[in-house]
Amino acid sequence: MPGFFLEKHTVINVGIFGATGYTGVELMKIFHRHAGVRVTFAHSENNAGARLSDVLPCAFDIKLIRSEDAPLADVDVVFSCLPHAASAELCKRALDAGKRVVDLSADFRLRDAAVYEKWYKHTHPYPQLLEDAVYGLPELYRSDIAAAQLVANPGCYPTTVALGGIPLLELGALADATIIADSKSGVSGAGRKPAQNTHFVEVNESLNPYGIAGVHRHIPEMEQTLAAVSGALTPRVIFTPHLLPISRGMLTTLYFTLTDEAAKQDWQSIFEKRYEGEPFVRVLPKGQIATIAHTTHSNRAVLSVHPIAGMPNRLLVVSCLDNLIKGASGQAVQNMNLMFGFDEAMGLE
Repeated sequence: MPGFFLEKHTVINVGIFGATGYTGVELMKIFHRHAGVRVTFAHSENNAGARLSDVLPCAFDIKLIRSEDAPLADVDVVFSCLPHAASAELCKRALDAGKRVVDLSADFRLRDAAVYEKWYKHTHPYPQLLEDAVYGLPELYRSDIAAAQLVANPGCYPTTVALGGIPLLELGALADATIIADSKSGVSGAGRKPAQNTHFVEVNESLNPYGIAGVHRHIPEMEQTLAAVSGALTPRVIFTPHLLPISRGMLTTLYFTLTDEAAKQDWQSIFEKRYEGEPFVRVLPKGQIATIAHTTHSNRAVLSVHPIAGMPNRLLVVSCLDNLIKGASGQAVQNMNLMFGFDEAMGLE
């Protein structure tokens, strides 16, 4: 879109809805070191009038405001870090004000309003916007993101699954449409709202599966993303998430069944070639295994590729990221950089 790309060294003004959640605070940290951004407002309905540093142990003294007081006329882009349903309303307000929007909730990720209602138990208030929203996975939709008015930032689990599966789906390598995704996440993935199952005593020294047997809300997002590159194949994901007793980080182990022809290919080289030049995806050398430690506190996703001994038609891929950065706020800033013509890595290295 003409007019959206800014001259070098231009500073843009941003607003954050939901600034006191984990993803909102991560945005503040990134913007603090981003030379092209000025934070114009930070919103918190429950803490309006206080400063962010009064609410959280951080150095950001910006005053928190209510949504009705947000000076939308003064910003270039709005980030929404609110839960689904609540996010759509404020995103629509910002769009109506002519502002660009990066939404970190699930409200605009799914293209079908009926699918959204089925999985989120909520009628979408603005289904007409689903066609306009661009899914914010730069490794797949970079040029579309650059021109977008509304970007739907991907979920953390779906990002690990997409990055691990795209090279195979793009080349039609699967003999079986069923993909197994076994995932583990730090507790911050559940957000800041207290709950018994995320209480320290419940989580510590344990490993808890949840949302199992095909009921987790991220499944349709995963399948939608993979289907976009899979041709005639309709991917089905068996997804089992687990809660790790750590603060942050995410690891997904993916299992694929290959065609006889695909089983002959060098998938290590194919993955390396597919992500060559990607600023935030690293494919580890053959024999190394991706771990959460490779990615913590960074916007980098790290993959490792593993043929299974004695089973030539099977392939295992490990996909890791920091759920709050590449899985949320860092990817959101990566998208913003594309939208406004900044270097894609600005503020993220």
